[in-house]
Amino acid sequence: MTLATEGHCKEAVPGLKSAMSGAGSAETKKNAGVAGLRCALGMDDRAAASDFIRMLSKQFPNDPDILFVLVHAYSDLSTRTAQDLGRTAPQSVAAHKLNAEALEMQGKWDEAQREYETILEKEPNAQGIHYLLGRLYLSKPDPEGKSLELAKQEFTKELEIDPKNAGAHYILGQIATKGEAWEQAAEEFAEAAKLDSNFAEAYLGWGFSLVTLKKYEDAIAPLRKAEALQPGNPAVHYALATALSRSGHKEEAEKEFEIHHNLTAPPQNAAGGAKPQ
Repeated sequence: MTLATEGHCKEAVPGLKSAMSGAGSAETKKNAGVAGLRCALGMDDRAAASDFIRMLSKQFPNDPDILFVLVHAYSDLSTRTAQDLGRTAPQSVAAHKLNAEALEMQGKWDEAQREYETILEKEPNAQGIHYLLGRLYLSKPDPEGKSLELAKQEFTKELEIDPKNAGAHYILGQIATKGEAWEQAAEEFAEAAKLDSNFAEAYLGWGFSLVTLKKYEDAIAPLRKAEALQPGNPAVHYALATALSRSGHKEEAEKEFEIHHNLTAPPQNAAGGAKPQ
């Protein structure tokens, strides 16, 4: 600790690592870990920084002070890695993607769009770029109302390059629901679910679309899968209850309606009334 305080980080780091893995008190380990992490970042020793992050995360997973330190450490490492990418490969697809993401976060939609378009000029068949461009169209302000159709075109292009992009199928399903094209929506959601068996929202969209089409019996299976993946989602239970009720499974439907009610009912206070807001 003294070496670290005096700026002799190279000499301090091995001892600080030992202190964290030794038999000292929790406070000693905590102080050693924070000092070691700061030293490692100060030396730009990313391997050592990763070691201290791992040890701190494992030993103090819920400590707010440590979590605060880790937030800044991750941010610092992220910034340095981004600078490495910009310095070593500024014209690469990865660099343009990173620039586009940063511009999107700042709400600079047109500049971000140009970054994605630059990538496509360099590599027309680059996977994922049309998908990202489609998402951008859905996020940016749209005074002329053209973004939805432009986004649809981008997701369609993405599937021409990568037919297994479950996210593109899912968003096309969402777009179809906006136009009440329920048959198309069901097909897109079904494809997304088949490509990603853990895609709960796709199963829910698939089942909901079938319920809307009054194909109640067909809706049960995807909604059961959505329920297994998201048991705490009230929308899943309500859609499943509706499908069960309309297809004659009254007892099962009542159970699902009850679960939906319990998930959406306001909390009760000790006296039995609704918890005051």
